[in-house]
Amino acid sequence: MKQIKKLLLIGIFLFCILPSIAQDKQPNTLKNHDIGQSWSASLKKFKKKAAAANIIFTFPKGFKEIKAPDNEDFSFDYAMELPGKDFEIWFLVKSQKENWASYQRTLNDKNTRLANPDSLYLGLGTANAIAFTGGRDYFTRSIPQRVAARYNADAGKSYLLTLLDMPITKHYKYALLITLQKDHMGTILAVCFSNEKGPEFFNNMNKASNCIKFEP
Repeated sequence: MKQIKKLLLIGIFLFCILPSIAQDKQPNTLKNHDIGQSWSASLKKFKKKAAAANIIFTFPKGFKEIKAPDNEDFSFDYAMELPGKDFEIWFLVKSQKENWASYQRTLNDKNTRLANPDSLYLGLGTANAIAFTGGRDYFTRSIPQRVAARYNADAGKSYLLTLLDMPITKHYKYALLITLQKDHMGTILAVCFSNEKGPEFFNNMNKASNCIKFEP
């Protein structure tokens, strides 16, 4: 357990803190050579959905777009891999603007009680953690507010997962799942897959750790 906690802390540090150091080195816009061609239809659709939740996505250097899973078990908006590294990331973004408006309209209605949409990221993260692990072998930790703020988020959770052996996840062994929440705006969920959970995993993850954030 101590080793798992240590690995999770290392993952949070590399995913959330190092980007603030390397921020100036990241490209501000996606160029054609970053995915080998002009923006794909999938990327255009993802960036449009992200923008609706006040989320900015910048395609990271060295990655390659892959098909995101979209079925009754796992539904994600976008995915990419680091060629030759046994490492990939799946993204899911959700706008909470309409949910927040509905929630405000029912605050004084005793007959209608809606869940506060600003807390939905908790259920979203836990549901995916359970789906990936079968409800076993995952450890969760809250992301400190000062760290979430670097992504212009108000809150977040991280989950270190030991994955079920499944074809849809290409039989990856481990994953780090990150959720970030911007109150009244939206939610980011990112899942980073690997076959090992040592320094190389977190080094690969750091290469993409500044690619997505909320607008200031």
